[in-house]
Amino acid sequence: MFSAQQFLPTAVLDKLTDTRVRDPEFAWRSARRRVHRDGIAPDGKLNLLAADHPARRVTKVGDNALAMCDRHEYLARILRVLAAERVDGVMATMDILEDLLIVDGLLREAGGVPLLDGKLAIASLNRGGLAGSAWELDDPVTGPSAAVCQECKLDGVKLLLRVDDTEPASLKTLLACARAISESAARGLPMFLEPLPVARTEKGYTVVKTAEALARLAGVASALGDSSRHLWLKLPYCDGYDTVARSTTLPILLLGGESAGDAAPFLGQLRSALAAGGNVRGALVGRNVLYPGAEDPLAVAEAAGGIIHDGWTVDEAIRSCEANRGRDMDSIARLFQ
Repeated sequence: MFSAQQFLPTAVLDKLTDTRVRDPEFAWRSARRRVHRDGIAPDGKLNLLAADHPARRVTKVGDNALAMCDRHEYLARILRVLAAERVDGVMATMDILEDLLIVDGLLREAGGVPLLDGKLAIASLNRGGLAGSAWELDDPVTGPSAAVCQECKLDGVKLLLRVDDTEPASLKTLLACARAISESAARGLPMFLEPLPVARTEKGYTVVKTAEALARLAGVASALGDSSRHLWLKLPYCDGYDTVARSTTLPILLLGGESAGDAAPFLGQLRSALAAGGNVRGALVGRNVLYPGAEDPLAVAEAAGGIIHDGWTVDEAIRSCEANRGRDMDSIARLFQ
């Protein structure tokens, strides 16, 4: 079982907050010192972590409604995944990215290896349509601008687009996404757009995971803004995923959805998705990697990376977990003793 306290001691978290108080610009100085990779996807594939859930009031994992409200636990798991060699980077809201940049700077000062060097740091532009709110599909950008992301030397931006044909507010969101795509393209920033067809149920909005619905919306998403030259799509898995892949020439990353508490189903979907079309180029996944039941998040991240970058089978990926489970659990703690 992963221990947040073991991997990221409270003393480090206290030092992070102290740095925020005494030196608010520390995170941005750390951002400018970060070593960038050559190109966004050197081998054409990406294994990215999604860590923007709490900002849209999504905090539930399994039976724990507040699991992702625990910032110590959440941040420790994010850092654990970033320690994986086969992870290409992280997508998160600015508060999370600044937490990571502060920890990165503290690691550098302590003589350690910064976890963000050579990794992608992608900003979630976030959205105002909070889960469960009356205005949920009126979903404007509430996060950073493309100009700020460029100033902070981030590697790209991400935006969620949910569309319900019966909800007029979806049009406002569609227009907001088009503007954000154009602004990002003008600055050469890759945009990871997550277009999801949704329907209202008694338990709130649910994603319509059919090949027809996803393929039709992918065609709409591909045409948003004044250029698609820096656009990637993030789409969930479904039966008949080859239909989804054929709906666009844009690169596609698989999303994971709610945690199953077991990595095997997600790894199987990932392998199948990659085989569905040459434009399926990896994954941008959160809870299934961050909260994989009793498994080590780093082990699951390496397993997914093996499938994406090395062509592993699902069995090979699952076997790799044993070798990576618990590896270097004291890599941060020992620097701050």
